[in-house]
Amino acid sequence: MLKANLGTLFLADGWMVGFIVALIIAVIAIVAAVLCFIFGQKIYKSKVERQLGDVKARTQMMLDDAEAECNRLKEKAEYEGKERAREQDQKLRSEFEKETREKRNELNRLEQRLMQKEDNLDKKDAALDRKNEELDKQKKDLVLKEQEVKRTQEKVNHQHELMVQELEKVAQLTKEEAKKLLNEEILDEARHDVALQVRNIEQTAKDEATNEAKKIISLAIQRCAADHASEITVSVVPIPSDDMKARIIGREGRNIRALENATGIELIVDDTPEVVILSGFDPVRREVARLTLEKLIADGRIHPARIEETVAKVRKELDQEIKAAGESAMFDVGIYGLHPELIKLIGRLKYRTSYGQNVYKHSIEVSQLAGLMASELGLDVTLAKRAGLLHDIGKAVDKEQEGTHVQLGADLAKKYGEKANVINAIAAHHGDCEPKTMEAVLVAAADAISGARPGARRETGTNYVKRLEKLEGIASSFAGVDKCYAIQAGREVRVMVKPEQVDDAQAMFLAKDIAKKIEAELEYPGQIKVNVIRESRAVEYAK
Repeated sequence: MLKANLGTLFLADGWMVGFIVALIIAVIAIVAAVLCFIFGQKIYKSKVERQLGDVKARTQMMLDDAEAECNRLKEKAEYEGKERAREQDQKLRSEFEKETREKRNELNRLEQRLMQKEDNLDKKDAALDRKNEELDKQKKDLVLKEQEVKRTQEKVNHQHELMVQELEKVAQLTKEEAKKLLNEEILDEARHDVALQVRNIEQTAKDEATNEAKKIISLAIQRCAADHASEITVSVVPIPSDDMKARIIGREGRNIRALENATGIELIVDDTPEVVILSGFDPVRREVARLTLEKLIADGRIHPARIEETVAKVRKELDQEIKAAGESAMFDVGIYGLHPELIKLIGRLKYRTSYGQNVYKHSIEVSQLAGLMASELGLDVTLAKRAGLLHDIGKAVDKEQEGTHVQLGADLAKKYGEKANVINAIAAHHGDCEPKTMEAVLVAAADAISGARPGARRETGTNYVKRLEKLEGIASSFAGVDKCYAIQAGREVRVMVKPEQVDDAQAMFLAKDIAKKIEAELEYPGQIKVNVIRESRAVEYAK
């Protein structure tokens, strides 16, 4: 009987412990479910179901563990003896009753708390239901408001169309025309802002670059000076007396025809006292004719055979002079290793002029200027001098071959083994191609300096007047131009614009456009300054 009572006691104690643990786990699960319920009713329900399943599993496990523990205690009690069991029975019973009371009280408190939690959850559930109802109501209100907004928008669009139609009638402009007008105004404002920024940037760059450029160019010009010869197409040969004219003409003009045929130069024997005029565009042939005639006059024997003999002799002498002139130019600028044919071509430039400027002297000057500027900038002085001396080499053959002197010069340099940098400098000195080296840029600058120097070049009066008239005509062809004047011997064109048609920003663009058109349509030495002037005058009359 005692054994049955002990077993019942241990069994009841295990069930109580399992029940208490199960209650604790249930409380924890309920608290977790409450927290999850806040994030949504559906999530809450699913989590509660999962947690309840977990609680049942854990409860079963705890029950199994408790039953095993009871069996173990039972076996231990039986093993220790019946007497010890009787002694401890009362003690265990009292302790069990005490713990049972405490557990029961604790369970009661937990039950009350759970009931409170359930009430709170019910309240929150009801609140969520109310919120859902409010949300549904708000959705319906939003749908109604959206429909109302659409109707209002349709009315506004209709009113806008009516207003646009009325504005088109009042302004006498269509919608597309108004947009175009607005775009043009915006574009003008943008061009104005861009022009101001461009002008500021250009002015800053010019101020910084001009000082350094002036310093380098002034030093180069100060250290280099060359003589200049006027352009001529005729040579005058003095004769001792007018009787010599008859001997030069010869019987039935045979002497003069022989001289013209041998030299390719026209002889003009007129009433001018004691002179004979040689006319021809080729300066070398004209020089041959001049020297031949001077020798014939000095010798006194003038007949066709003697003329041909003298012409052949003079040509050989002139070839030697041309070669010597080429070598002298090469030594003057301090370069060596030129091909013999290039040296002869440089010497031929001594008898070639361009805009009144001797090309031989001009080439030497350009070589020296380019070398000095290259030295100041720390560049290849030899390359700059070599390219400067050869930059106009094409002018030695441009009257005999087709093509520009730039193209002919580049071809000659390539033919006679010059380096690619020298060829590029020759080809780029008039902007026909892009310069690949700084030395090529310096050669172009030196060419412009030498040609633009006051007194360096001279034009005939007719060509000069035509060029100025064309210069003024180009400037006058632009819209908004009131008056224009070519000044400074054609090196500056002063353009007066109408202030009501051209603003300050447009004036800058106008100056650029005029300069581009001058570069494209006009041939001129040096450079031309385009000066656009805009002024506003306020005029009022006192009556």
